[in-house]
Amino acid sequence: MSGLAVRAAAAVRSPRGRAPADRPAALDYYRDLLTPFGEKPDEELLNRGAHVYHRDLADLLVADEGVGRSRPELLIVTHALPDVVPFTAVAPHLTGRLGGRAANFAIAEQGLAAPFTALRIASAYHRAGRAAEVVLAVLEQTTLPTPFPLVQETPLIDSAAALVLGASPGAGAGDDSGLRFVRAHSAGSAADALGEDALGADLGEDGTLLVLGPWVTEDLPERSAVRRVAPGSYCTSLWLELADHWQEWRDTYRRVVLCDTDPRSGRSHVALFAHGEG
Repeated sequence: MSGLAVRAAAAVRSPRGRAPADRPAALDYYRDLLTPFGEKPDEELLNRGAHVYHRDLADLLVADEGVGRSRPELLIVTHALPDVVPFTAVAPHLTGRLGGRAANFAIAEQGLAAPFTALRIASAYHRAGRAAEVVLAVLEQTTLPTPFPLVQETPLIDSAAALVLGASPGAGAGDDSGLRFVRAHSAGSAADALGEDALGADLGEDGTLLVLGPWVTEDLPERSAVRRVAPGSYCTSLWLELADHWQEWRDTYRRVVLCDTDPRSGRSHVALFAHGEG
C-alpha cells in the first residue's frame, strides 16, 4: 500500500534571537497572563533568553530549498514548549509561505509525543486521499517567563526541524520508495515500545538502525547499529537527527527506528521508517 516517505528535511539550531527592543512586549504579555494568578514573570530570566519566536524558526525552515519549494496539502506544527508570545498563529503563517493551500493546525500539550502524533495523523490523511504531500514542523524555543527545570538544568537550545513527506509506492518498490513512514506508537518504557510485539519488527536483524533520543536512560539489549542523540533539546532531538541524516540512512539501512522517552510523563515513543521492502 502507498505510504508517506521523507522527500526533504531541514534543521535549525541556535539561531540568532530578536533584538532587546522586541522584549518589552513579551514582558507586558506575561505580566497580564500571570498577575491574576498571584504570579509575576522573572524579568531577569526572561531577559537572558534568546527570544527566538516560533515564527522565526518557521521562517528559517522555509529558507531551506527542499522545504521552501514544497506545496503541501497538510501542514502540522508541533511543539512541547510554548512560544515566547502567541502573537502569530504559526501553522497558518507557515502555510502561507508554502503555497497557502494546506489544511493546517498545531499539536501541543503532549510533550515530546507531539511529532509522533503528527505522523499518525499525516498517515491517516494520506491513506484517506486527502494529502499527497505533508509538511511536519517541530519547533522548540527556550525563552520562558518562569523557571522550568528541563530548560535550565539540561540546558536546552532553540531548535527546529521540518520534514517534507510525499507519496511512496510502498513496500517492494525498491530504491524509489524512499525512507517510508510505517508506524508510530508509545508504551510505558523504551523496552516495551521497542519489543517485537509492539514494533512488528525484530531490531536484532541486520539492516536496522536504532536512534535513541537523549531522554532514554534505561538499559536496553545491545543492538548491532545504535545511534544516541546528544542532549540539548526536549522534543526536537530525534527530528533534527533525522533531518540531518535521512538520505544517508535511506541508502544504508532497511529500517530506521526512532525512540525517546518523555522525561515528564515517563512514556516512551517510537516511530518506524523503512526503505525498499521495509
